[in-house]
Amino acid sequence: MLNPKFFEEMSAKLNGVVANGPAKDFEKNARALLAQGFAKLDLVQREEYEVLAQRLDKLETRLAALEAAK
Repeated sequence: MLNPKFFEEMSAKLNGVVANGPAKDFEKNARALLAQGFAKLDLVQREEYEVLAQRLDKLETRLAALEAAK
């Protein structure tokens, strides 16, 4: 019969290998490269974009009202 403890030990060993192996290094390096690339871009957070879009809508409405009043 299969021993459940055997599978637990194998799982723990495999997790240890993956955590300390090349896959972990690759993930860390990929994250660093992506972060560096995004830092070079002129990006804004979604919340900031929404606030600016609302302000633009208000300004456009106000401008239209001022133009109509002329």
